[in-house]
Amino acid sequence: MAIPVSYSVRNLWTRWLTTVLTASGMALVVFVFASILMLAQGLQQALVDTGSYDNAIVIRKGSGSEVQSGVDRLQASVIEMQPEVATGPDGKRLLAKEVVVLITLPKRGSNTPSNVTIRGIGEGSLALRPQVKIVEGRMPRPGSSEIIAGQNIARRFKGGGIYETIRFGMRDWTVVGIFDAGNTGFSSEIWGDADQLMQAFRRPVFSSVLFKLRDPSEFSVMKTRIEADPRLTLEVKRENGYYLDQSEVMAKFLRILGVSLTVIFSLGAVIGAMITMYSAVATRTAEIGTMRALGFQRKSILVAFLLESLFLGLLGGGVGLLFASFMQFFTVSTVNFQTFSELAFRFTLTPRIAFGSLAFAVIMGFVGGVLPAVRASRMNIVDALRAV
Repeated sequence: MAIPVSYSVRNLWTRWLTTVLTASGMALVVFVFASILMLAQGLQQALVDTGSYDNAIVIRKGSGSEVQSGVDRLQASVIEMQPEVATGPDGKRLLAKEVVVLITLPKRGSNTPSNVTIRGIGEGSLALRPQVKIVEGRMPRPGSSEIIAGQNIARRFKGGGIYETIRFGMRDWTVVGIFDAGNTGFSSEIWGDADQLMQAFRRPVFSSVLFKLRDPSEFSVMKTRIEADPRLTLEVKRENGYYLDQSEVMAKFLRILGVSLTVIFSLGAVIGAMITMYSAVATRTAEIGTMRALGFQRKSILVAFLLESLFLGLLGGGVGLLFASFMQFFTVSTVNFQTFSELAFRFTLTPRIAFGSLAFAVIMGFVGGVLPAVRASRMNIVDALRAV
């Protein structure tokens, strides 16, 4: 004879104070666990969404990022003539030769310096990135000391606002536009004319060459040909793959940190659940004896107490996940380990993180309740009824 599931739920409601306290501990653990996974997911998504599957990026072999790369003008010209490069409606090739450097800017409010990415763009840069939209002002004029700033830069750094001035490369640069690149890494960059930036920073080479593929399926053939050309010493990646590689180190670090902290915190939550369930068994000894006398088997009592602990874990997990979901409204910034520049992004909750967090909470409930449930199921009927 099985014990109704409602029995386990009613017992949690009867002991509401201990239920709230134990569930709160589990909720805190799940909140930390989900938040750090959301942080890592937000970082990775911000960088992966930065790139496009249809675009290819060419950098120097062995370079970890565009900042470390160098592509001279002759090599860039060879890349430009590849047959896989797509052309636009006007007959021009959809290709941009870009330069990427780092500068230090003070943050608004705190005046704390931080690295910011400066990207020198070409005529085709905006066409290759349809997610980038000018929301205030205009595009910089070619050959001028004008720049446009991403929304994260305009909001967080001094001099990044519309018509403000930033000094770097021994020049004053005027912000003539603010662009919105969505939840991507471009929102944390400043863009200007590539030739002007190369002169200002005395760079004789480009950092990368970006182009749209005529047919994405031709990528492998083109990659093999370019990387085998002895004149080039370059490597080719899909743009989204390049940014995925950029996010791996930091995202992995955050996940390891999150799991480590969660394991430590979860020990306390499991012990709390175990104490709660042991207390429930001790105060319901006579009740357990009565159920055994009425014909309920040991297995049914084991399942009833275990379900009670699982519901406790699920309750804590649900509350913790609910509060963690509000973290999506916050934007945080960190240093990208690959480029050493600041990157702003949001916490991102995915179904996989939600399911994993709830599963982790249920596991905590199971571990905390299995021993008390076993103890309850093994009680002797006569000894238990003596407590009546």
